[in-house]
Amino acid sequence: MTGPVTTSAAGPRHPGAVRARRRVPGWLAAVPLLVFTAVAFGVPAVAMLGGALTVDDPATGTSAYGTGNLTASLQGAYLTALLGSVKLSATAAGLAALLGLPLAQAVVASRSRALREAVLTASGVLANFGGVPLAFAFVATLGNAGVLTRHLGLAEQGWSLYGFWGLVIVYLYFLVPLMVLTITPALDGLRTQWREAARNNGAGALQYWRHVALPVLLPSLLGGLVLLFGSAFAAYATAAAMVGSAVPLVTLQISDALSGNVLVGQENVALALSLDMVVVAGLVMAVYLPLQRRSSRWLA
Repeated sequence: MTGPVTTSAAGPRHPGAVRARRRVPGWLAAVPLLVFTAVAFGVPAVAMLGGALTVDDPATGTSAYGTGNLTASLQGAYLTALLGSVKLSATAAGLAALLGLPLAQAVVASRSRALREAVLTASGVLANFGGVPLAFAFVATLGNAGVLTRHLGLAEQGWSLYGFWGLVIVYLYFLVPLMVLTITPALDGLRTQWREAARNNGAGALQYWRHVALPVLLPSLLGGLVLLFGSAFAAYATAAAMVGSAVPLVTLQISDALSGNVLVGQENVALALSLDMVVVAGLVMAVYLPLQRRSSRWLA
């Protein structure tokens, strides 16, 4: 005997209406993120762009829109500082990539889970350790009166921490761990079957890395290199605490222009320099994102 068929008061549910109601919460959940992004990034970007394009006339005190600040930011000491930041970032990023890759490979190849977790945890901590504490640690260790400088007699050999290469060494302290964190997932994606297939065809370890592993890892390596470059390019506190104006860097020039240490009334030039940094960072991201998508297809 069949019981009575009951329906809800609202009538039968339509599948399309159910799917529409399920999609609405997803869009609503993204609204706070979009609002936060617009406020946190959009408003400062618009203010920076407006200030960079505002040219003040010191004689009359009037302001007008123009490209004078942008032109000034690409000349003289400002251009030297921008090129110095690019040179320092590229050098530190390249060395960090060369040192971080074999370290990450040693961690991945190790069968010790405790070693892997310890290295990755330490890398996560060291990659975020910077600023004045990092500068003080290196000054106390390798400065003119540092512990290692005195014990190893580095001062007599012409060593100086307060120069270009000294700053590169300090940057490596947090860039190498960042490279380890960046490249480890890609190394985990290398399939064991590829190594076995290369070995069965008579390839040695060097041939495997040259013809199989490195071509597959190349997008991830280049993406990591770009990420390291961006991290070094934006660093400020460590260089400011260590070298001051001894090494021309764009972040230090922005600080001097904002504070009026060299010339008064250069705040808009500092905004123009910041805009130059945004352009460089945009070019970096334009290279990084396609490389990440390509590497994810190979290593998925």
